[in-house]
Amino acid sequence: METLTPSPATCEVWSVIKFLNAQSIVPIEIHRQLCQVYGPNIMSKQMVRRWCRRFSEGRQSVHDEECSGRLFLINVNLVELVLQRVMENRRFTITELSSQVPQISRFLLNDMAKKYLLFQKLCVRWVPKSLTPEHKIQHLGAALTFLQRYHDDGNEFLDRMVADDETWIWYFPPETKQQSLHWRIPCQDEIQTDAVGAESDVYSVMR
Repeated sequence: METLTPSPATCEVWSVIKFLNAQSIVPIEIHRQLCQVYGPNIMSKQMVRRWCRRFSEGRQSVHDEECSGRLFLINVNLVELVLQRVMENRRFTITELSSQVPQISRFLLNDMAKKYLLFQKLCVRWVPKSLTPEHKIQHLGAALTFLQRYHDDGNEFLDRMVADDETWIWYFPPETKQQSLHWRIPCQDEIQTDAVGAESDVYSVMR
């Protein structure tokens, strides 16, 4: 089928999605029909699913929700471009993203990432702050003392121990909180941190 409208208005595309979603048509079929009419680059399947979810949750408007005193320049192509950059690097900063998409202001980029793409920042850092060399020596000394007592007394030593609020500390130089930030969609599974190497040691410390 020949493409009828190669450059439709954003509200037109959203209206089609809203209409088909109201007929209980699945997002994958809505995407197929959009591509059939407007061309294969009109919108990704992921974006179609997001808009179907918004309309199913009660959204009625097919227009940008404007704020007084500020003109919205967001369209489908810009949202798709930002989404592509985000998926390439989940640890991006608005500054880095702005250098890759210079035609969009930093404020608008932040707005698109949070309000339109529904991304949130997730900190994957596990240790609140770096341990000092003295702390590491103390923890290692305590662990060796416990191990020696266990070798000397066996299970009787374990029976005399009272565990309360155990804390696991990874023995590795952690990255900063800012470096560990990921962008994620709320409905996605938790992003597992890759800050810990395969050979990292683990110490159990009782408080």
